[in-house]
Amino acid sequence: MRGLIATIALVGLASCVTPAPRRGAPEVALPALALTPASLGASVSLTQRLSFAHELDPGGPRSLEALLEVDPAALRLAGFALGQRVFTMEWDGERLEEQRDARVPEQFQSRTVLRDIQLVYWPAPAVRDALGPGWTLEDAPGQRVLRYGDKEWMSVRYGGEPRWKGRAELVNAAEHYRLTIDSQPTEE
Repeated sequence: MRGLIATIALVGLASCVTPAPRRGAPEVALPALALTPASLGASVSLTQRLSFAHELDPGGPRSLEALLEVDPAALRLAGFALGQRVFTMEWDGERLEEQRDARVPEQFQSRTVLRDIQLVYWPAPAVRDALGPGWTLEDAPGQRVLRYGDKEWMSVRYGGEPRWKGRAELVNAAEHYRLTIDSQPTEE
């Protein structure tokens, strides 16, 4: 029974992280980012509760526990559903490696997770340097907005300083989901 519940949670997670099929071509492709771990400018180790809500998922939001570690050499993320590790990913600035439980749906994309983590936590100058023509990043105390032209495509609201402490809420208008991240530094 526990495995069935974990599988249901994973299917819901994938539906929230991955863009749902929409009619017509997407209006815009979000920038990939792929920043180096060292460009964060800090080492962090966090326990997190991630809640995903996709506008086309009537059963949402879906939650997942995670451990995030970033040091100059790598970003490492492990996700857990009902106490079982269901995926790990490691990004060294050049290669993204992942391991996933067979129950994690194909729609769950590690590159999307990497992009969202970097948009939420990386310094604004590093994010701006990775954006293509037409993209801008507004960064102010407690919030950040990613625009293409004059349209807001992603926004982040922060509940604490530094930004990786407390709550961050990302709203993705391009891919139609909301991600709420509640973080606590791990005990050392």
